[in-house]
Amino acid sequence: MNIIESLRWRYATKKFDHTRVLPKEKIDILTEAFNLTATSYGLQPLKLVIIKNKKLQKELTEHSWGQQQVADASHVLVFCIENSIEETYITKHFDNVKATRNTSEEILKPFKEQLVDSFKNKPAKEILNWATKQAYLAMGNLLTVCALEEIDACPMEGFVPAKYDEVLHLKELGLSSVLVLPVGYRAKDDMFSEFKKVRRSVKDTVITMETPE
Repeated sequence: MNIIESLRWRYATKKFDHTRVLPKEKIDILTEAFNLTATSYGLQPLKLVIIKNKKLQKELTEHSWGQQQVADASHVLVFCIENSIEETYITKHFDNVKATRNTSEEILKPFKEQLVDSFKNKPAKEILNWATKQAYLAMGNLLTVCALEEIDACPMEGFVPAKYDEVLHLKELGLSSVLVLPVGYRAKDDMFSEFKKVRRSVKDTVITMETPE
C-alpha cells in the first residue's frame, strides 16, 4: 500500500484480536519512530511506556472508562511527559548534541543559556502544556507508522491519568501519563473496520495561498 492507501486503511480500532501478539520487530519499529519524532527545540520531554502484561492491562482497563481495547490489545503504549524541565535536563540535551555532532561549546552556549533562561521563567503549568503538545506530535507520528506497518491502533484520551500514574508508579520516575495507544491486530468481527471513513472534503479543510501568475 502507498501512504494514502495506508491512511485510508487505518481506523480507531474498537475491538482487538486478543489472541494475536505483535512481533518484536514491529514494536522495535514503533520504539524507533517514537524516538525519532520531532519535538520543540529537540528537547524530547517525553517517555514511552510499553506494556505487554494482560493482568496489568486488565487493571488499567478499569481506569480507561472500561474500554476493552486496553485489555485485548497486544501492547499498550502510554505516552508520558517529564514533570520538570530544568537546567540540568536542558544541559544534558546540549551535552548530547555536543557529543553527537562534535559541536563546540562556544557555538552551543548562547542557545543553551537562552533556553535555560526561558524555561526558568515559565510557569510550571505552561511547561506541562508545552510538553503535552509534544506527546500529541509523537502519537500522530506513531499512528502514521502503524498505518504503514499494518498495525492496528486506537488513540485514547479517555482514561484517568492520575490512576495510570499510580498503577505504573510514574510519579517516582518524574513522569505523568497524557495519552494511551493500544496496538495490535483488529478482530475479524470488529464491524467498525468495514465502515467508510468520514472526513470533510479536502476543499473544505485545506486553504491554498499561491503566488499570482
